[in-house]
Amino acid sequence: MTVSQLIVLCPGQGSQVVGMGKAWSEKCPAAAAIFDKADKQLGMRLGVGLKDLCIEGPVERLNQTDASQPAIFVASMACWAGWLQQQGLTASDLGSNLVATAGLSLGEYTALTIAGAISFEDGLELVTLRGRAMQEAAQSPEALAGGGGTMLALIGATDEQAGEVCDKAREKDVLVGANFNAPGQVVLSGHKVACERAAKVAEAMGLRSAMLAVAGAFHSPLMAPAAQRLGEALAQTTMRVPRCVVMANVSARPYGKAGGIQDHDESSMRKHLFEQLTSPVRWSQSCQWMAGNLQGEYHELAPGKTLMGLMRRIDKSIKVVTHDEPVEPDEPVVAL
Repeated sequence: MTVSQLIVLCPGQGSQVVGMGKAWSEKCPAAAAIFDKADKQLGMRLGVGLKDLCIEGPVERLNQTDASQPAIFVASMACWAGWLQQQGLTASDLGSNLVATAGLSLGEYTALTIAGAISFEDGLELVTLRGRAMQEAAQSPEALAGGGGTMLALIGATDEQAGEVCDKAREKDVLVGANFNAPGQVVLSGHKVACERAAKVAEAMGLRSAMLAVAGAFHSPLMAPAAQRLGEALAQTTMRVPRCVVMANVSARPYGKAGGIQDHDESSMRKHLFEQLTSPVRWSQSCQWMAGNLQGEYHELAPGKTLMGLMRRIDKSIKVVTHDEPVEPDEPVVAL
């Protein structure tokens, strides 16, 4: 299989698993170098070396928000570096063959790093702060007032039905649509008591629901304290114009000039990343925009195959090549 153009998908929180990145780091020196660079930068800030955490666990620590976010970011970047090495390429070799990058929530930072908008070092600092700030925001008095924050998945619901559930169950608490992942898969976020009411409302509407095992009400107003801290860090971070289309979760539109959108300056990128913590992730709409406006081969970075599964529900005509573990191709995947 030979492909001339790439669209790279970057996973978000929830894709973490003990052992992620192990095969890449063992088979590709470039991937191992990414883990070594991250370990040198973070030291023991997570209480354990990041590479050891990714490869050996324990799972209880890896699943905590402050650890999973930098771990996923580094595992994805190691996968990208290893895959490029397999092809005998560097990122600069791709040129216009790198059509677009897109990442689900946390993955947007990976997407921006691959596109050259932020450096690996700055990206790692941002996601490490982001994870810690989100975990701490989940313990804020405002979040705990409603029994704590959590998230509820609605299965089979349209976007409109999800909004109706929120309106009927919110009362005086926080309850919003947080993740529009694919048709029929919407996640609500807010106070636990509101999510419990939402589950009953959904059942009365003939919808299935499932409470998620998460540390807080992500992508809701309850993450405002985390957004404030992240905003301060973003203001000090150097950002550059991306070398390709990068999809923004908040708008489901690209950074850069694709499609006539002039949203490429540093302030707009900082604004989108700041808003992302308290705004819905519009992944389904982002993928629909790419499908309608871009041409290229879709590749999903490690860890996991979640985004491939979502794409099957978003647009069955789009095939996604996953790279959870390295596979030696019979021929180069990218023809330059």
